[in-house]
Amino acid sequence: MAKEISLATVKEHNKSDDLWIVIENKVYDVTKFRSEHPGGEDTLDDVAGRDGTKEFIEVGHSLEAREILKKFYIGDLAAADIKKKSPVRCAHVGLALGAIILGFALIYVIKRGGGPKQ
Repeated sequence: MAKEISLATVKEHNKSDDLWIVIENKVYDVTKFRSEHPGGEDTLDDVAGRDGTKEFIEVGHSLEAREILKKFYIGDLAAADIKKKSPVRCAHVGLALGAIILGFALIYVIKRGGGPKQ
């Protein structure tokens, strides 16, 4: 079973000589990789001690990069610190249904030749 590490603990490791990051709810100690990182040391310094998932994904890391990352895995982010995906709200469903109905109405009007007269 993987070791659970709290986000508070990760936040303590935010220095260039003690650098932990969270990627996709997994915790990595990338201190030794810092000088080898192709994007430069500053890239890792910017996400030191916090969740860097967004930045990691935005860069579009290769499968090779993901394999390298595995070498630095030290545990999972504690369940209490994992952000829950927000549920779909009623307003979102209402907007989606309204757009669908409007789309069908528009198609109906166009097919009947009810468009603007010229």
